[in-house]
Amino acid sequence: MAGFILRLLIVALGLWLASELVPGIQVTGVGTLLGAALLLGVVNAVVRPVLIILTLPAAIFTLGLFLLVINAAMLGLVAWAFDNFTITGFWAALFGAIVVSITGWLASYFIGPRGRVEIIVARQRRY
Repeated sequence: MAGFILRLLIVALGLWLASELVPGIQVTGVGTLLGAALLLGVVNAVVRPVLIILTLPAAIFTLGLFLLVINAAMLGLVAWAFDNFTITGFWAALFGAIVVSITGWLASYFIGPRGRVEIIVARQRRY
């Protein structure tokens, strides 16, 4: 449960950073931010895999760059569901999706596979 909450807060941080850095994205209120983070997780778990399979030829043809368009579409879908979350256009959604993805990628460096902050200590053996 703690791992779920931690990942939810990381996505919320990514959405907040996107609203601060990308012109054209606006999120008003902490409740909207947390709700959008939760819905983005659900959409990425349910809708995104179906879209990836349906658009696999385009993703292969563009060497995976089309996945950025799918991420932007998922962010736009979440923004459509909330009144206090607005995205003005495709480019804002694309750059916002990149910011959210980079935030999650950087945070996953510090979070282990169980969703907890882990420190790995490597010791050298002496022979």
